[in-house]
Amino acid sequence: MLKEQKEIEKPKRSVYRGIIRFIWRGFFLGFAFVLLYLISVEYNVLFLFGTSPSLDKLENPRSDQASELYTSDGQLIGKYFRENRSPVSYTDMSPMLIKALVATEDVRYYEHAGIDPAAIASAVYGSFKGEARGASTITQQLAKNLYKTRTDDSKGVLGHIPGLSIVISKTKEWLTAIKLEQRYTKDEILAMYLNTVDFGSNSFGIKVASKTFFNTSPDSLKLEQAAVLVGLLKAPTYYSPRFNPENATRRRNTVLGQMAKYNYLPKAKADSLSQLPLVLDYKVENHYDGPATYFRGAVADYLQEWCKQNGYDLYRDGLKVYTTIDSRMQQHAEEAMNEHMRKLQRRFDNHWKGRNPWVDEKDREIPGFIEETIKRTAYYQRLKKKYGNDTEAINRELNTPREMMVFTWDNPALEKKVTMSPLDSLAYYKHFLHSGMMTMDPFTGHIKAWVGGINFKYFKYDHVKQARRQPGSTFKPFVYVAAIDNGYSPCDKIVDKRITINYVENGEKKSWSPTNADWQYTGAPMTLRRAMGKSVNSVTAQLTEIIGWETVVKYAKRLGINSPLQSVPSIGLGPSDVSVFDMVGAYSTFPNQGFHTKPMFITRIEDRNGNLIHQFMPRQKKVLSEETAFLMMHMLKGGIEEPGGTSQALWEYDLWKGNEIGGKTGTTSNHSDGWFMGVTKDLVTGVWVGGEDRSIHFRTSQLGEGSKTALPVFGLYMEKIYKDQSLGYTMGRFPGPTVKISKKYNCTTVLPRAVEIDSTEVDSVLEILNLGGNLL
Repeated sequence: MLKEQKEIEKPKRSVYRGIIRFIWRGFFLGFAFVLLYLISVEYNVLFLFGTSPSLDKLENPRSDQASELYTSDGQLIGKYFRENRSPVSYTDMSPMLIKALVATEDVRYYEHAGIDPAAIASAVYGSFKGEARGASTITQQLAKNLYKTRTDDSKGVLGHIPGLSIVISKTKEWLTAIKLEQRYTKDEILAMYLNTVDFGSNSFGIKVASKTFFNTSPDSLKLEQAAVLVGLLKAPTYYSPRFNPENATRRRNTVLGQMAKYNYLPKAKADSLSQLPLVLDYKVENHYDGPATYFRGAVADYLQEWCKQNGYDLYRDGLKVYTTIDSRMQQHAEEAMNEHMRKLQRRFDNHWKGRNPWVDEKDREIPGFIEETIKRTAYYQRLKKKYGNDTEAINRELNTPREMMVFTWDNPALEKKVTMSPLDSLAYYKHFLHSGMMTMDPFTGHIKAWVGGINFKYFKYDHVKQARRQPGSTFKPFVYVAAIDNGYSPCDKIVDKRITINYVENGEKKSWSPTNADWQYTGAPMTLRRAMGKSVNSVTAQLTEIIGWETVVKYAKRLGINSPLQSVPSIGLGPSDVSVFDMVGAYSTFPNQGFHTKPMFITRIEDRNGNLIHQFMPRQKKVLSEETAFLMMHMLKGGIEEPGGTSQALWEYDLWKGNEIGGKTGTTSNHSDGWFMGVTKDLVTGVWVGGEDRSIHFRTSQLGEGSKTALPVFGLYMEKIYKDQSLGYTMGRFPGPTVKISKKYNCTTVLPRAVEIDSTEVDSVLEILNLGGNLL
C-alpha cells in the first residue's frame, strides 16, 4: 500500500518540480531578456535603439544657454539666444518655489532614486480604469529635457515604430534618471531641472521666467507667483497667465492645494492666496530690447564668424562677451542723438511741407519713386513669389490699407498705430532722416559709444559700420596730412582762386573746376590751416594736384580707410563712400601721436563657467611721424579758431572752460550727407546725418550743411560727457609736442577789428575784401 502511494506521489513531485523549473526558467529568461534589452538600449546595439547620453554628457550636462553681452562698466546690455536661458544656482531660488515644484510634480522626490515604482504602479492601475496619470519623476523629466531623449537624433531603427518608440524613450529616461541620481545631489537635480524647463513666452529656465512674468528674480518670487510658474510646467500655452489668465489662476490654485495637501503650506494660507487676483509684470525679452542695439548687431556679426572659426555656437553655448562700450556714454550718445534728431525731423518736415522730399538735382520730384523702391523690398519679392506675373493682384496687395504700428517722434513710446497700405507706409518712412554716431578712445582703440540709427526696431540698417556715404569735406584732412608729411607746414599759403584741373581718367581726357561752398574766391594767399578750417575747396584742390591724388589715397588707406577710393582730383572733397567706423579710426591717429589703432569693441570672451577663452589686444601701427600728428591736431583746431571756421557753431555749447576741440564738418552735393568729426584730448567722435536715399535731403545750406545737421549731436553729447563726473573725462588743452617741431605752425589768422563806416564807404570796403589784398 505504501509502495503504491509512493508510486502515485512520485509523478506529482515531478510535475511540481517541472512547474518550479518552468517558473525559474521563465524568470531567468525574462530577467535575461530585460537585462539584454537594457544593455541593448544603453549601447544602441546594431543601431536599433538610438544613442543614449554619454558619460561626458552626464558629468557635464549642457543645455542651450543664452550668450550675454556686457559693457566695460559691467552692465548686461543684451543676449544672443535661440532659447532665452540664463542659469541660476539652487541657493538663489526661493524655498517655496522648490516646495511648490515637489508637491505638484513629484511628492516622493526625496524618497526615490530616479524612478518612482509607486507612481508607475498607480499609472498602470489608472490606465486599466481609463484614467491617464503621469508617472515621470522630476529626474526623468530632467533627463528628457536635458538630453532630448525623444528627438529624431536619438532614435534608432526601432524608434520609428509607433508604440515601441515610446517604450524605448521611457527606458532611456529611466536609465538616465538613475545615472543622474548617482552623480548629483537632489538639490543639484532640482536646480538643473528649473534651469532647463520651458515656461513659454520665449522664457527658458526659472531666471528668465521670473523676469518675463513678474519682473523679479527666482529668490524674490512670492508664493503665489511661484505657484503660477510651477503650474505653467504642465502646459505653458494652455496655462499661460498672459494669454489664458483663467486657466492660469485655476492651475495656480491647484498647486497651492497640493502644497497644503502635503503639509508644505497651511490650508488656510493656501485658501487665502487662492483668492488673490492674478497680477503680472509681463515683458518678453527680445533681441532689440535695451541699449546699444545696433552695436549688438555688429558684435553678433563678428562673433558668429569668430565662433565658426573656434568651434562655438553663439546662440547656445552661454558665452560671456565683454565689450569696450561704456553704458553711461552709450546712454548719453543715444539721448543726444534722439534730442537733436527729433528737432531736426520737425525742421525737415516743415521744410518739405506739402511736397515729397525725393527730388532730382533740379529739385523736381522723382516720378514713381515709391513704386520703384518697393520693388527692391523683401515684401515685394514675397508677393512676386505668391502671385507671379499677376501685377493686378500684387498692386491690390500694395494698395490695401491695414492696421500697423509705425515709428514716430511724436510720443515717448516712439510708435503709434495707424491704418496704411504698404505703399503708403514706405512713403511715410522715406520722409525720415537717419543718423550714425561712434565714439572711440584713440589711445586704446576702445569704442565707447555706438549709435547706428534712430530706432533699431523700425530701422535695422546700421549707419556706423554697415553704411557707407560720401564724407564731403571731412575727407579734406587726408589731403592736408599727406601735404604736411611731405614737407608742407600749416603756415604755407596757396591763393584762393578759381582753377581748372586737367587730367586723364581711364584713358579719357577730363577737366574739373571746383567751386567754393559760397561760390566766392578771395583771390588772396591763404594758409593751409585757415583753408582747412574754413573748408576752402579751391585751396584743397590745388594742394591735391600738387602732392598727387594718388598720394591722398595712399595716406587715407594708411590711416585706416578700408573702402574703395577713387583716385581723382576731387578725392579731397569726399566723393568716395566711407563709413563712420573707418573715419573715427582714421582721425584717432592724430591725437595718438601718429599711431593708428584699429577700432575694437570686444576685450575678452569667457565660457559659460567664466573660464577665459580669448583676450583681445589693441592692434597699433605707426603710420605718421609724431610731428605730423601734432601739426594735424593744430590744423583741426582751425575749424574753431580760424575766422570763418566751419566748426564755430560749437561755441553755442557749454564746452569751453579751458578746453580745446578739433573739428571738421562735411556736406555733400545737394546736402545729401551732413558730417561732423570731433576730437578732444581724450576722445574722437564721428557723426553722420542724412536721408535713407541720397535724393532725400534739405534744399539749402542754411538747413542742410553738416554744421546744422551733424555737429549739434556732438555738441549735446560732449556736454553730457563732461557733466557726468563718474566718467572722469575733463575739459583741457591738447598735450604739447614731445618732439621738436621743425615747421612753422603758430600762424592763426587775425582779421582787423570791425569799425563803424557810413554807407558811402561800404562798396569800397567790400571791394577790398573781395580782392583780398593783405587783409586775409
